[in-house]
Amino acid sequence: MTPGRSTVTVAAAALALALSLAQVGCGGGTSSGTGEKTGGAIDGAGATAPQPLYEQWAKRFKARTGTTVNYAPVGSGDGIAQFVAGTADFGATDVAMNAAELRAAAKKGRPVQVPAALGAVAVAYRVPGLGPGLRLDGATLAGLFLGRIRRWDDPRIRALNPGRRLPGVRVAVVHRGDDSGTTQLFTAFLSAASPEWSRRVGSAKAVAWPVGAGAAGNAGVARAVGRTAGAVGFVALAYAVRGGLATASLRNRAGAYVAPTAQSTAAGASGRPADPGAYPIASPTFLLVFADMCKAGRSRNAAQLVDNWLHYALTMGQAAATGLHYAPLPAGTLAAARASVARVRCNGALLKPRT
Repeated sequence: MTPGRSTVTVAAAALALALSLAQVGCGGGTSSGTGEKTGGAIDGAGATAPQPLYEQWAKRFKARTGTTVNYAPVGSGDGIAQFVAGTADFGATDVAMNAAELRAAAKKGRPVQVPAALGAVAVAYRVPGLGPGLRLDGATLAGLFLGRIRRWDDPRIRALNPGRRLPGVRVAVVHRGDDSGTTQLFTAFLSAASPEWSRRVGSAKAVAWPVGAGAAGNAGVARAVGRTAGAVGFVALAYAVRGGLATASLRNRAGAYVAPTAQSTAAGASGRPADPGAYPIASPTFLLVFADMCKAGRSRNAAQLVDNWLHYALTMGQAAATGLHYAPLPAGTLAAARASVARVRCNGALLKPRT
């Protein structure tokens, strides 16, 4: 199978799903907002990958509105669970909810999955004497995470990096130990590139890892990679940058080796499989709310504050994405996301954002 095909396909499917979800019940538009200070606080929980972005959004949102956004980066799996259980005002996930999760959420109302930004899953490593830009394809990366490739000077890695000096350091795999949308995106890439990986491990938010040590969240994986000689792991790009970690250039469907950047993330999540500038593990990240938040158990005040937060994310928040190592939503996806948020209600009445 062509290396890189999986993630372009996954990204395109995620964007298509985002668009289809956003179009349900669409119509109308967002309010221009009043700019008034609304105060209060809301609680969210979910994916760790976008946490640096949400952290900055929350600071700017509070400065503008006076509202505090308490976001718990607990992983996509736990975030969906808290959203469904009603213990958080909104949830967040790096992969769209599956059929079972949607059925569980439907007991409270219709869930709305709002694409918020685009993110990349970077392959980070710490190998003495080896700087950034190591070339890897999907099959070789699967070999590392299957334990088939045990040293960094393995012939399969050398073949992808002619002329580059590779040290004979043992590979130390670091993976997620919690339910993670980042894991599902990464293992989807490996599954399409490696029949053995697909057969033995597959793709999900949590898998039975053949080798390596687990860590909690993107932050935990980044810390473990940073302190372990010979380590390799997968993290959202922002965490690799924050941790000063080297990242690999991955082979995409066009056969080009591409480093993770905001620009290559945007190209990778666009659904254009032949784009030579597309990073192959890129996808939208989602915020989760109910179509009628009050009928799902939120107070009117909480529903209004969440609506304000969503409006901010899809307007002023987009401009901040690139500088934080994410990418803003494409115009079509953004328009559809705004249309879906414009239809969010409280006890049947449309909410109007105040930001």
